[in-house]
Amino acid sequence: MSALAWTAVGSLAAWLWLLLGQGFFWRTDVRLPPRREPDTWPSVCVVVPARDEAAVLPRSLPSLLAQEYPGRAEVFLVDDGSSDGTGELARELGRRHGGLPLTVGSPGDPPAGWTGKLWAVRHGIDLARARGPEYLLLTDADIAHAPDSLRELVAAAVTGDLDLVSQMARLRVESVWERLVVPAFVYFFAQLYPFRWIARRGARTAAAAGGCVLLRTAAAERARFPDAIRQAVIDDVAMARAVQDSGGHIWLGLADRVVSVRPYPRLHDLWRMVSRSAYAQLRHNPLVLAGTVAGLAVVYLVPPVALVVGLAAGSRTAAVAGALAWLTMTATYLPMLRHYRQPLLLAPLLPVTALLYLFMTVDSAVQHYRGRGAAWKGRTYTRPDAAAGP
Repeated sequence: MSALAWTAVGSLAAWLWLLLGQGFFWRTDVRLPPRREPDTWPSVCVVVPARDEAAVLPRSLPSLLAQEYPGRAEVFLVDDGSSDGTGELARELGRRHGGLPLTVGSPGDPPAGWTGKLWAVRHGIDLARARGPEYLLLTDADIAHAPDSLRELVAAAVTGDLDLVSQMARLRVESVWERLVVPAFVYFFAQLYPFRWIARRGARTAAAAGGCVLLRTAAAERARFPDAIRQAVIDDVAMARAVQDSGGHIWLGLADRVVSVRPYPRLHDLWRMVSRSAYAQLRHNPLVLAGTVAGLAVVYLVPPVALVVGLAAGSRTAAVAGALAWLTMTATYLPMLRHYRQPLLLAPLLPVTALLYLFMTVDSAVQHYRGRGAAWKGRTYTRPDAAAGP
């Protein structure tokens, strides 16, 4: 067989493994586990780090203040050096909407060795500690919650004796580029961190979605969170790992009524979202980067190329293997498109989206070696072990 045919067969083998051996990552039925209401509802403090979030806060903060929670709950929004009036807007929204008590604080500039977001989270937890909460809800300023979101999260945590319960918020999918890139973002994340593996006790796979994390306070103290991960680039995954390594039981799944209101109308916006931390995911290792690029090419790009070139060159093996690999790839992407209520005709375009992600990952490495590092809300971190979270 030709080199193309062998490569196509290898791609097909990889897709059969991904289909059956990677925790059924492509399924979208991992939702909050069975739960019942506790006899006594534990106290909760909600911590919201916010830097220059005035554009999205009117759509997110009122949803937190309006939580229908039977126990004691309070919201702490940390204005992380905003220049757009985020803190004052939060206070105004609190006065206007009422609901849960709201405290707005400001931690000042982060000290050396801390990312801005994690320093803000630490300040919020310090403020909440005086209330003695049994749980902390860590949520981003662009995340809107259904009225019963906190109630359902706490019920799931108490029923399952979970130390960390995280939901992957439904991201906005309205623009053309969002439709092409966003469902794939969640699809790739689930491929790296299969949700079914994360939920197993004693599992080695750990991850969380930083937009919505309910964390038992005692587990946070055991894991020394956030101090232990103060330099983490991808802080949600690092947090889940720290909790798991300290003996905690974690869970991650998809959300229906926890949504991100942040728009990404242009490709440039989505490019920045991915590239700012992509190379950090690879631990700033050029060999891992080369392997990732080669893997993306073999797994996602070879199937359509093998089909087209195989048909043109008369290589039946290459064409058939490429077609079967592309078909398997397409089939695994369909559930995520259904979850996001997108046209299923987008599924065969996954190789195009994968090519975009390949370029974003390479660009992330280029920016790193140019000394620009990862960036979050106007802060740039150039050290390999210190960068901003999402």
